[in-house]
Amino acid sequence: ERCSPEPRREQQREAAGPGSPPGPAHGPGALQDILSEEDEQDRVPLQKLKLLGESEELRNLLLNPHLRQLLLAIDQAQDKSSLLRKFMQEPLFVEFADCCLSIVEPPEKENVLPE
Repeated sequence: ERCSPEPRREQQREAAGPGSPPGPAHGPGALQDILSEEDEQDRVPLQKLKLLGESEELRNLLLNPHLRQLLLAIDQAQDKSSLLRKFMQEPLFVEFADCCLSIVEPPEKENVLPE
C-alpha cells in the first residue's frame, strides 16, 4: 500500500528549475518512478524484472552497439512514444523487445496434451 503518491519525473524536473538537468535514468529512485506511475496499467513484478538481468540471451543482444545506441536515443528523447513507434520498425529493436517480453511474460504452452 502507498500512503502518498510519489511525484512524477516531470514534476520533479519542474521543481528543480528550468536549467537543472534531469537526474540519471538509473539512479536510486528511477525504478520507483517507473513503477509508481498511476496511469500505468500493465505492471511487471520486480522479481520478473530482475530476470532480465539474468538472461544470457538478453545480455548477448545488448552487446550490439547499434542496439545500445537505439536504447540510449530513447532514454534521452523528449518524445519517447513517437521514437518507440519508429524503432518498432527496426528488426533489431523488435528482437530486443520480444526477448524482454518472453522473459517477463513467458509464452504459455499451447497444444500440450495432458499426461
